[in-house]
Formats: sequence, C-alpha cells, structure tokens
Amino acid sequence: QVQLVESGGRLEQAGASLRLSCAASGRTFNNYPMAMGWFRQAPGKEREFVAAITWNGRTEYAASMKGRFTISRNNAENMVYLEMSSLKPEDTAAYYCAARTGQFAKTGADEYDYWGQGTQVTVSS
Repeated sequence: QVQLVESGGRLEQAGASLRLSCAASGRTFNNYPMAMGWFRQAPGKEREFVAAITWNGRTEYAASMKGRFTISRNNAENMVYLEMSSLKPEDTAAYYCAARTGQFAKTGADEYDYWGQGTQVTVSS
C-alpha cells in the first residue's frame, strides 16, 4: 500500500508562485519503482493531468502547464513537488498527487493506483 499526503495549497494572487509537496510512504512505495503524477480538479470538472515524473526523474507536462509548472522528486526523502509560477485564476483547483507501479509516467488518471486527498489552490484576479 502507498499513502500520499499533499500540502502547500493556499490562496494566492494571480502572478504568484507556489510549491506543492507530496509525502509518500508505505511498503509498496519503498520497495518498488513508482512513477508519480500531479492532477487537478476544479468543481464540476473532470480530473486533469498536470505533470508526471518517472522513478529516475524524466518528466512530462500537460501543454497548458508546460513552462510554468515544474515537477520534481527526491526519492531519498520520499517527496514529490510541483512548483508553480505565474499563477492564473484558471489554475484554481484541488491538486492531487498520484502514484503508479512502474517506472513510466502516464497522463491518464485511471492509470494511477494511489491518490492523496488533495490540496486546494485558489488564485484570485
């Protein structure tokens, strides 16, 4: 089993920067390679892919987020991060950390096996 806990979400003004964190734990995470992803979901909307990272650090981004968001991980600390800059009101959503068994990053939410509870990011104009 894998447990994921996100943190760092808060209210910010448009143009601000913010870093979200995901703390991972559990026997499965510690003993098998896991690709990680960030997704977001606004009220009434479907869950949207944001970024993903392989176990050894290769990254992939949604086109709308590329250039503003950066995903990274520190395997020694069991941490995954999402650094966001130039925040826009349309970035407002609950942001979720996800993990999947295997070294490859994926963009579909249904391809991930474990999810955190989410952390809310709200961006005002």
